[in-house]
Amino acid sequence: QVQLVEFGGGLVQAGGSLRLFCAASGRTFSTTTMGWFRQAPGKEREFVATITWDSGISAYADSVKGRFTISRDNAKNTVYLQMASLKPEDTANYYCAAHRRGSFYYSVSYDSWGQGTQVTVSS
Repeated sequence: QVQLVEFGGGLVQAGGSLRLFCAASGRTFSTTTMGWFRQAPGKEREFVATITWDSGISAYADSVKGRFTISRDNAKNTVYLQMASLKPEDTANYYCAAHRRGSFYYSVSYDSWGQGTQVTVSS
């Protein structure tokens, strides 16, 4: 099982940028598909982005496509989420997760989660 810790969140004005980091430990990280999810107060956790173990395939939620970029560096055991053109509706706690089985687009397919990092976008 992969252990994950997210950091890099903060308060930013609409239109600004942030980069989130997910530090992973565990020998299976380099062969594991990773994902980013987010959850706002009172809402369900939603898919943001995913990337395969070899960075061969990435996918994004329609709401962030063209603005967010997921990447990974297996040598550093790190996954990144570069967020640009941020909107108030992007405000949420962002979670890094390691995929186990099933659809990459659903949280139930992931079995390891970080503690989350808060992103707040002001109007």
